[in-house]
Amino acid sequence: MGRPLKPEDISKLTLVSNPTLSPDGSKALFLVSKADLEKDTYVSRIWHVDLSSGEVEPLTTGPSDTCPKWRPDGKAFSFLSRRTLKEGERGQEFWVWRPKEAEPYLVKVFKGGVVAYEWSPNSKDVLVITVKGEPEEDVKVIDTIPIWFNGKGFTYWGWTGLQILNTLSGEVRDLTPDNLNVTAASWSPDGSRIAYLATPDKLRPYISEVRVLNLKSGEETTVAKDLTAYDIIWSPDGSKLAVLGHRRPHGLLSHTRVLVIDTSTGEEVSATENLDRNVGNTMNSDVRAPSCCKEFRWVGERIYFLADNEGRVELHSVKPSGEGHEVIISSEGTVDEFDISADGRILYTFMDPTHPKELFLFSGGEHRKLTSFNDELLNELTLSKPKHFRFKVSDDKELDGWVMLPPNTETGDKVPWVLYIHGGPTTQFGWSFIHEFHALNGKGFAVVFTNPRGSTGYSESFADIRGRYGERDYQDLMEFFDEVIKRFPELDGEAAGVTGGSYGGFMTNWIITHTDRFKAAATQRSISDWISMYGTTDIGFYFVEDQIRCVPWKDVEPCLKQSPLMYVENAVTPTLIIHSMEDYRCWMDQALALFTALKVKGVEAKLALFPKENHNLSRTGKPKHRVKRLELIAEWFEKHLIKSGVGRSGKDR
Repeated sequence: MGRPLKPEDISKLTLVSNPTLSPDGSKALFLVSKADLEKDTYVSRIWHVDLSSGEVEPLTTGPSDTCPKWRPDGKAFSFLSRRTLKEGERGQEFWVWRPKEAEPYLVKVFKGGVVAYEWSPNSKDVLVITVKGEPEEDVKVIDTIPIWFNGKGFTYWGWTGLQILNTLSGEVRDLTPDNLNVTAASWSPDGSRIAYLATPDKLRPYISEVRVLNLKSGEETTVAKDLTAYDIIWSPDGSKLAVLGHRRPHGLLSHTRVLVIDTSTGEEVSATENLDRNVGNTMNSDVRAPSCCKEFRWVGERIYFLADNEGRVELHSVKPSGEGHEVIISSEGTVDEFDISADGRILYTFMDPTHPKELFLFSGGEHRKLTSFNDELLNELTLSKPKHFRFKVSDDKELDGWVMLPPNTETGDKVPWVLYIHGGPTTQFGWSFIHEFHALNGKGFAVVFTNPRGSTGYSESFADIRGRYGERDYQDLMEFFDEVIKRFPELDGEAAGVTGGSYGGFMTNWIITHTDRFKAAATQRSISDWISMYGTTDIGFYFVEDQIRCVPWKDVEPCLKQSPLMYVENAVTPTLIIHSMEDYRCWMDQALALFTALKVKGVEAKLALFPKENHNLSRTGKPKHRVKRLELIAEWFEKHLIKSGVGRSGKDR
């Protein structure tokens, strides 16, 4: 038997991402990344695979190379890096490498960084979305919102503009006016037009317009308005556009769809209207590396896309009309990214609960594994596969549940356990690799998880909990608690903890203020007060109105009713609060307010604040911080679930 996984094993995992096929489909590029605990950073390099021989080899030395893309003529590829920039210096570099040459060459340094880019069919020009404007170094004089954005810092001073980069001269040409935010863009197949998504109203950044610019005449047309949209691609014949988005039938909790728009008539068809699942990949995992892969492709007469489905992420395809829907790849795992060749070969990354992502090829009806970077580490370890079951809750809905017992759990053992609640709420748990779950297993805790109301992977109505946070979702979780105790006698009903981040942190806060059945809690990047959330965060001013049905100065009651802070008088559960000091999605005041309230109430509480980290600490934070965070959580649960006395009464309040 191997050893259990440890928090510091994050540095031994190899993260594979960004599968990118060459134009002729004979070879591919992908990214290989690792956490370096000694230097407290991540190293990423570009690798190459020959699909005929299966030979895999590194191409670049890194340490910060990302986003590889083939030039359309197949004679070169590009990538982004920070090779010449100093620590803390703004910007990102655009590099091109012709394989016949010894070294890549630097084309341009984009001071605002590169949000996204795409080669022109002429193999000379590149369409670039970059951040424009100049930040203020000292006093911040602000006249717009949001003032900041998670992972980016202060953003009030800038906007995302669209440019064309000439890779021969390094010159750039602006295509869009100042203060118009561009979120996605795509060349037409003949290179004569550019389609892009624009969000003209900063107060409603979730509202997009689809615009098409004729590069020769300069004429621009708006072909669709009032969409919530995330990405855009052209049909192979250049007559239509496919957009990942929706028109908010269930507000911001609506399923993302594949919308097909005729550029001449503006006619719009939802190609996935008959698929009551979210299009995209919202699976939770903490072992992902940077990627520029799109979540959909238009090849021939079919559109290929990822979709969430009951704890899996699958690869689907459909005709633009919405007919002929097919599931291409589906199993107890996650298709995380993909690319597809003209002849239908599919290059993809895949993970399951006991195997981190590796690179695979699907061709001729067969799957072939191309990389095995993590095999050596996995051979050292003993990892538990989650035990899956389905169960009915009190309103007769059927939910999915998973239980990960620690390795080597024996019959008759009584195991302390942790209910883990995902964020979002529109994400899902399921068949993915989560380092944190295995690390908690390694400390002797079972990890149990489910997809309550609000999760993706199910129907659109299932996901819609607007105005009802803490109601049916809370009930689902409490009924799940009862179900796992009944099904798994190994789980010690008197030694249960609860944790989660973001929405999962909100729900952890809601739980400790509405029941005492958990002996300890660890709330992470959480929400405790919706009024403060509305006014201090990057998305709060529209998210809270949509989700909680509250504008504080118009109708404060829903904000108060659904804020855990209002129920702290009921709290008795020892609570660890973890928050990042640059978390602008759920700002630090959420943690401070809860910590203060618990302390005044006399509840045992500990606050851990991580400097220079944002909302994504558990996924992309500094390696040392990620290890420290896991150690704090494990120590808290060890203290209260293993070393303390009897459990609580288990009564809801």
